[in-house]
Amino acid sequence: MVTLILYSKPGCHLCEGLLEKLEQIQSPPVQLEIRDITSREDWFQAYQYEIPVLYKREVAASSEEIREMPLPRPAPRLSVEQLQRFLQKYL
Repeated sequence: MVTLILYSKPGCHLCEGLLEKLEQIQSPPVQLEIRDITSREDWFQAYQYEIPVLYKREVAASSEEIREMPLPRPAPRLSVEQLQRFLQKYL
């Protein structure tokens, strides 16, 4: 299972829309981690004008190192099916 990290903040309609669609994704199966950028100053400074921001978490098989890799920003108007195809392309 792939872990996706969504950088978001309360009241962000784009974030809420993306989250709603991500929760409907069936394939590939994803685990969601929501990070509220208002909870940490470094996240807020990095993403205040960029949210929603998606990352995927990878574990390198050889070293068991955990990496977080940014994904391109999906268009807000993507349907759930289009978002699913988008994720399959990048995951």
